[in-house]
Amino acid sequence: MGGVPEPYAVVVGGAAMDVKARSAAPVRMQTSNPGTVTQTPGGVGRNIAEGIARLGSPVHLVAAVGDDPAGNALAQQARTAGIGVGHLVLVPHPTGSYLALLDHDGELVVAVSDFAATDALTTAGLAGSRELIADAAVVVVDANLSAEVFAWVLRTATDAGVRVVFEPVSVAKAARLAHLVQPAVPIFATTPNTDELAALAGRPVGTLDELIAATRLLHDRGVANVWVSRGVAGSLLSTDGEVTLLQAGPTEVVDVTGAGDALTAGFVHGLLTGADVTSAARLGHRVAALTVASRHTVRPDLATAVAESLTTGVTR
Repeated sequence: MGGVPEPYAVVVGGAAMDVKARSAAPVRMQTSNPGTVTQTPGGVGRNIAEGIARLGSPVHLVAAVGDDPAGNALAQQARTAGIGVGHLVLVPHPTGSYLALLDHDGELVVAVSDFAATDALTTAGLAGSRELIADAAVVVVDANLSAEVFAWVLRTATDAGVRVVFEPVSVAKAARLAHLVQPAVPIFATTPNTDELAALAGRPVGTLDELIAATRLLHDRGVANVWVSRGVAGSLLSTDGEVTLLQAGPTEVVDVTGAGDALTAGFVHGLLTGADVTSAARLGHRVAALTVASRHTVRPDLATAVAESLTTGVTR
């Protein structure tokens, strides 16, 4: 007699190869800057999936890749990390790419993304993933998706009673999908930063009162939990109108790339292991602190680092 299947997450979103250039000194614009350049697998959805896998939870990635060396490398690295890749979708476009310029202190200066492959995803192409999504414990959907595909994933998950976590990705992409956040297809949680929250709510969030008012608007539109990252100020978690301010743990910043993705990965891992929403958010903060203290977008030793930080209280 078989045991109860382990709860798993499905992440539907962007996958890309990241090229990160880091200046050796403060960046001087419109000229060449000495520094280092690295290439690693990336994309918001893929990063979140790897973070969940590195933390030890089962996860499947549904994303578009091209039939090219970059797509093959992404798939192979995902397998190595423990991500289920049986539902990757081949599209007739080059695998996505993301180019980021970091200052000498690891802070992002500017980035450019090419997600034509993700734009080519269709609901027909995802039809084979319907059962995978419907049987998941948590589905993460990122705003790199087209409105049509986003709506399909959201409806497929909510019709099956699956908790959906919506990662807005950026201001522009959050604004593009904001009209689809509505009570008819309730969302379990969304994870914007303050600017993305303003885009989703369609109103400014310059003050704490404005931020709280914006979260209440999203509650009215069917979002049960609104978790707003606020950088060094920590985050604000609004759960059905009950507001909790969470502090960001102290850490040394080596590279901020992937910090938001790490927050979401930690949060989802917490949910999969039975944590309540507040405890899952606190875990997300810990995972993000450990991530920015590393040169990796997703730390390969994430589970070990979390366990050590819980013992020592130090995130590094």
